[in-house]
Amino acid sequence: MPVRGYRRSPDLHSYNLTPPQVNSILKANEYSFKVPEFDGKNVSSVMGFDSNQLPANAPIEDRRSAATCLQTRGMLLGVFDGHAGCACAQALSERLFYYVAMSLMPHETLCELESAVEAGRPLSPILQWHKHPNDYFTREAQTMYFNSLRTYWQELIDLSSPGESLGPREALLSAFKRLDSDLSLEAQVGDANSFLHYWVLRVAFSGATACVAHIDGSDLYVANTGDGRAVLGVQEEDGSFSAHTLSNDHNAQNENEVARIQGEHPPSEKKTVVRQDRLLGLLMPFRAFGDVKFKWSIDLQRGVLESGPDQLHDNEHTKFIPPNYHTPPYLTAEPEITHHRLRPQDRFLVFVHPSAGAGYRRAVGDAPPTGGGPDRRGVSNGGPPAPAPHRGGLPCHPGTDAGAAG
Repeated sequence: MPVRGYRRSPDLHSYNLTPPQVNSILKANEYSFKVPEFDGKNVSSVMGFDSNQLPANAPIEDRRSAATCLQTRGMLLGVFDGHAGCACAQALSERLFYYVAMSLMPHETLCELESAVEAGRPLSPILQWHKHPNDYFTREAQTMYFNSLRTYWQELIDLSSPGESLGPREALLSAFKRLDSDLSLEAQVGDANSFLHYWVLRVAFSGATACVAHIDGSDLYVANTGDGRAVLGVQEEDGSFSAHTLSNDHNAQNENEVARIQGEHPPSEKKTVVRQDRLLGLLMPFRAFGDVKFKWSIDLQRGVLESGPDQLHDNEHTKFIPPNYHTPPYLTAEPEITHHRLRPQDRFLVFVHPSAGAGYRRAVGDAPPTGGGPDRRGVSNGGPPAPAPHRGGLPCHPGTDAGAAG
């Protein structure tokens, strides 16, 4: 069989990267942190963490965050998988942990914060961030973010009594839902500053999934919104390792999720609400922050966009209305929360999201969630971690491979 030959243009050249060049690219966003054994309040069950991102597009749409809670206990770690832009994932990486930290605070601490703001006194630090130098905060939006957060803690004060505080499960649930509500409200209200007005709309019309862990002593809580995954590395008696998934994917492969979404809409939409394994035939995750195109009414979308900055008027994505869009909202940011009691054999935790690729997800996530049952909640198996060479500890890997693609 004859083979067609092609002549290469003399202007085209192929280049082979050297091993040092490859390593430089792979390590550009690498970050490692060793957690102090004693943080001033309690012995940490986390020994340290490593994270990395390898962008497949520019700008990368994914984010990672890690922080120590200073007013309460424990550490927060998470990965945020953005889509339709990076704005929503960026906002989550800056804001979600503050909402969780506020939700965990007792009534008295919240009152002290409010008193300090009213008196113009400096606030006590809430989080100690552990960030890569390339990670950043959106400085122009900090005042708006603070005002929204303050409104939230004021409501927490009004809804609680002295001596009361939310448990980790309730705190995570409240924080996720409230931040998504604030993202939506900020976009509807807008801002007199044209940049901020454009920014809040970008955040709301893009989207992101979130997989977050709160680790305090032997208690590990995982809150997952979307198709991210938290996987626990367990060392068996023979020294081998097995993978135990601590979260459920919120997508078409999860029969419970499909049934949930179909049950929230009229029977006439049963064949259209999930099409080609996507929400309304478009969106792969069935839960996400932002993505107001799947939450707002058509009239609200058009009204907000018509009064928005000129930059949005040429954006075809924001003007597009999903097909068969009859009974919104179709999307929620409500997380599914799993509790796991750390045991001596629990050695490390890995966060993975869809960008890591199906092969890696199968390799680390083929075991069922350790909770058992349809909602995987209230897991309690085993006791506290056994001492490592220096202390019982759990190495964590947020986004080690999760940021493999933007």
